[in-house]
Amino acid sequence: MKVTTIMSSAAAISLVAGLSLPLAPATAAPAPDAAADDVQISEIAYTVDSDFIEIAADPGTDVSGWTFGSVTRGGSVQAQEYTTTLPANSTVGDSGALAVDVPITNSVNSGSAADGSYGASAFAIDETGTLIDFEQIGGVIGGKGVTGAKNTFTPAAVIGQEATPTGATAASGQSIQLIDGTWKSAAPTPNALPEGDGDGGEDPGPDPEGLTPIADIQGTTDSSPLQGKTVTTRGVVTAAYPEGGLNGYYIQTPGTGGADREDGAASDGIFVYSPDTVADISIDDHVEVTGTVSEHYGQTQISVSASGLETVDEPAEAVKPVEDAFPAGDEKRESLEGMLVQPSESLTVADNYNTNTYGEVVLATGDGTLPQPTDVHRPATPEAKALEADNLEREVVLDDGSTVNFVKNDKDVPLPYLSQDAPVRVGAQATFTSPVVLGFDHEKWRFQPTTRLTGTNAEAVQPTTFTDTRTDAPEAVGGQVSLASFNVLNYFTTTGDQLSGCQYYDDREGNHITVRSGCDARGAANAESLKRQETKIVTAINKLDTSVVSLMEIENSAAFGKDRDDALATLVKRLNEAAGTQKWDFVESPSAVPSDEDVIRTALIYQPAEVAPQNESTILDDQDAFSNAREPLSQAFAPKDDSGEVEKDKTFVTITNHFKSKGSGSGPGNEDSGDGQGASNADRVKQAEALVGFAGDQQEATSSDLVYLLGDFNSYTQEDPMQVFYEAGYKDIAAEKTDESTYVYGSRTGSLDHVLALDASDEAHGAGTDATAFDSVTGADVWNINSVESLALEYSRFNYNIADLYAPDQFRASDHDPVVVGLFDSSDEGGDDDGNSEAGAADDSDAASSADGAGDDANADGSSDHPGGKNAGKNGGKNGNHWGSRDGDHPGGKNAGKNGRHNGW
Repeated sequence: MKVTTIMSSAAAISLVAGLSLPLAPATAAPAPDAAADDVQISEIAYTVDSDFIEIAADPGTDVSGWTFGSVTRGGSVQAQEYTTTLPANSTVGDSGALAVDVPITNSVNSGSAADGSYGASAFAIDETGTLIDFEQIGGVIGGKGVTGAKNTFTPAAVIGQEATPTGATAASGQSIQLIDGTWKSAAPTPNALPEGDGDGGEDPGPDPEGLTPIADIQGTTDSSPLQGKTVTTRGVVTAAYPEGGLNGYYIQTPGTGGADREDGAASDGIFVYSPDTVADISIDDHVEVTGTVSEHYGQTQISVSASGLETVDEPAEAVKPVEDAFPAGDEKRESLEGMLVQPSESLTVADNYNTNTYGEVVLATGDGTLPQPTDVHRPATPEAKALEADNLEREVVLDDGSTVNFVKNDKDVPLPYLSQDAPVRVGAQATFTSPVVLGFDHEKWRFQPTTRLTGTNAEAVQPTTFTDTRTDAPEAVGGQVSLASFNVLNYFTTTGDQLSGCQYYDDREGNHITVRSGCDARGAANAESLKRQETKIVTAINKLDTSVVSLMEIENSAAFGKDRDDALATLVKRLNEAAGTQKWDFVESPSAVPSDEDVIRTALIYQPAEVAPQNESTILDDQDAFSNAREPLSQAFAPKDDSGEVEKDKTFVTITNHFKSKGSGSGPGNEDSGDGQGASNADRVKQAEALVGFAGDQQEATSSDLVYLLGDFNSYTQEDPMQVFYEAGYKDIAAEKTDESTYVYGSRTGSLDHVLALDASDEAHGAGTDATAFDSVTGADVWNINSVESLALEYSRFNYNIADLYAPDQFRASDHDPVVVGLFDSSDEGGDDDGNSEAGAADDSDAASSADGAGDDANADGSSDHPGGKNAGKNGGKNGNHWGSRDGDHPGGKNAGKNGRHNGW
């Protein structure tokens, strides 16, 4: 809980916890009261561990009863805790500054988008209720500020008043401070006024020709020291965007760049926002521009009108790209903002979710993708926080030189980067073959090609190549039999056109593709779309070729008045048709099924030539634990030897699972606590505990310790529900035997899908085989055919863009990857084997299943990556996320959150 920071005549109490910053000493005795007219807000901190608002006033100023607070972007106080009223005997100390601890939202904005309706703002009100100061974080200097809006918690003095835009936003870990009359980002100095730079806020001196060098405009911090000033500068045009929405061009000081550039120097490049002149220039032109300096979404720019451009006749020395390893972190990147760069080392693809929407590919510097912290470390630990901080430092977006939303506009322009011949997969290496410009927009550093890139001009414009990491089949896992789990992505044979009330997602010609809402169906809109979906699923499962496959997100046909197994039987029929033989069968529903089930369910299919079911299947009918999830389904199998004889002494138990998603929750412990585990964590823990008990019952019923739990647990490897299994004696096979992950979300890689093997001893758990379930594992693989592929390849995106990327193959058959496990080596002694049995397991999560909004609870939160010792994670986005938009409050980065633009299809 936060407490107010005040200076009194007795002591100075610092409540800006965790900053470890020096504070000014307390005054020994108060000076006479100062007039409120002499008081102003001098510092605002909102990217640090504890937010605060600081005022500057004469030492000894009595501020007892004063109220400090912040409004959100709409102008209202979000909650009571966003205001603080100082107690009696509160005075300003000798430093002439007083910091008051009060929450401030990260909803800030700069540039033209800050039009008075967007931007967190800080206010100070004296004890009489008079508004003393009201300052907007960001915005445009001289422009319209946020207006105080009436609600339950907004003080009357703020309502209807307009904040003054500071034009400044804070870098991660910094605050904005009024230094020599100009708001700037700098290291926090609570309870101490900044020393200033002694220039009185004046412009750097122009050269004799009246020109201001680009480096002086950029400055060495994350915002220009000349915001709001009119400047004239010269540069060589390095990139131009007359179409696609950027409406401007980059210029760079002649002769700059190259290998000898000094580290940390001010940038020699800058963006010129000029819809009026962008069509009049060409790359390599030497130009002089005159315009106003501002920060637009954190990028320094000059806004130039039609009369502000002149072509310079004198030759300019060519600029050179900075060719070096691309650095991590804002500080080092800031010195390259607006300049030509050509990274000398490969970067790793971390996310391609928004490639089909905004033409973006998220890359990661350093080794590997970007790990989901709770897949590697326990939630909320210092290690998890440090990993996420590192992720944010490593992210950079490879953009397409436009702001086009291909889902809503330009559907007849081929998507950039994506093709069937050259896939862009998470985990692949990106090598730069030509220079790009480093920009910053919507919270992300961005590599922009030197002109807009589309699928049509890729051969000439695309600045990168990507390694092809696809494989036609899983790695061999050995063993006599094999297991896998597979998310079939809302496979519904009851299509939307068979029901009334369905609403749809349509292709670019208006044809229905998938069900959006309005009815119980969640999958294909019609038979044509279902055929495309089936083809991908069937191809993938037949290539998995495992003895047993656990399925998630398959239609519960009983919900439509049919036999419960109707859709399951149809899928098996399609698998056998494609295989050309009766290769597959399905586990029939038991006689007892829950009375209240979801419209999607779990299921099991198997190859009768390799395994034989033992006894009837069983469903855990626990309405308390699984009222908001799919009930686990158990079936015991025994392997068959080469002659077809059933080896009952090797009977093993499989239980397929699909826990509650992270996207929503209600009740104690189910709110999203912010520790990375998402919503409904308590319910998933309860489901894990119920599953452990159910597994124990099945273990006893079969007299076998060979128990395997498969499926989508909607829990990353180190999260609380998984600890329940580890404590009960289970091991995560893929985490122990691979360095691969099953899921990508929000630019983070991790595993929501698991195959768990009981590793308890016979002594503890009674009679059974000599080897434990884990000992019987001969190998494992995560077959990355789904999560690492672009969403544009999914059946649900058929014909939404003229560059139709659908193919009748296994790639992007779902959004989760299968985990493949081999069991029983030839000597029945366990261990790794070079056998050729292959298995796979994939899972689903209710995470924006395929992004069609079709998934259960649609919303798998977060990022991911493997447990301890795993490889790194992936993905990111321009500022949005899966279905629908989100209000981004990014911790690190140049400027704070913003409305996510990524929504829809």
